[in-house]
Amino acid sequence: MMLDRRKFLTIAGAMGIGSALTLTNDQVLGNSKGKSVPLQSKKITIEKSKISVAQIKVYPEKRAIATNHRKLMDVLKNVEQAGKVDVVVTPEGFLDGYVSTEKTITKADMNDYAIDPPTSEYTLAASAWAKRNNTWLIYGCSRKGETGIFNTALIYNRSGVLIGMYDKLHLQGHDHKYTPGRHLNVYPSDFGPFGVMICADRRWPETARTLTLKGARVIFNPTYGMHGELNLCMMRTRSYENGIYIIFTHPGQSLITGPKGNVVCNYQDKEGTYVVTEIDLSKAPANTGGHIANRRPDVYKL
Repeated sequence: MMLDRRKFLTIAGAMGIGSALTLTNDQVLGNSKGKSVPLQSKKITIEKSKISVAQIKVYPEKRAIATNHRKLMDVLKNVEQAGKVDVVVTPEGFLDGYVSTEKTITKADMNDYAIDPPTSEYTLAASAWAKRNNTWLIYGCSRKGETGIFNTALIYNRSGVLIGMYDKLHLQGHDHKYTPGRHLNVYPSDFGPFGVMICADRRWPETARTLTLKGARVIFNPTYGMHGELNLCMMRTRSYENGIYIIFTHPGQSLITGPKGNVVCNYQDKEGTYVVTEIDLSKAPANTGGHIANRRPDVYKL
């Protein structure tokens, strides 16, 4: 039986509230070599809608990988002692201090500050923490790839397994020292499909819209650059027009915007190294209603 687009989106995007729901996911994930591999109709069980998210609010030091690793592990230790969380998100480029902004650093120099995630002692330690605490971890770093150095968010699941690597798509200015990413994948989890975008990616509405159309109800947004009033307006709009949560994680600001364009968290005080916020994903219509269900793709492309 053929379904029109609206009915298809309503059915395909339906998320269970208060009970587990099994979905089929045909999206792609990044493997440990930075390539994409298909999930062969893998069954995904959505076990929960309410999740607690810890946003790291610490400025890393430029060029100081070992120091920044110790900073992160100290914060993670505090998070662990404070109580269980579902997801931890670091700012963009946390491990190397987002060193590409340094004018004296050339594109060739970036290799000195990039890591190979499967073998790095730093990411292995972070992975072990994620496994020990049964927590998802979104970790910003510069990554060595087959075709260059990437501005990457590493995605570790509750078992500490590196299930994906999102590489920043939109490069401007100092970011041209990186190689641009090539995908906008959505990742399966126990709280449903989610997306990742890095810093400036949020300026292009196609980024959040593409991830939403693929089923994401929440997008994790590690960042280091612009924040403040203009960004607040932008994030509220991205959330409202897509019916999703966006977790904007900056060293100086922990911001979460909700599906109605509301501000869930906007912590900018200098005190503290992380902020924990609970969000209820059942309140995010995403591709099941609102602006998404009433789109006119017969008139425009995306």
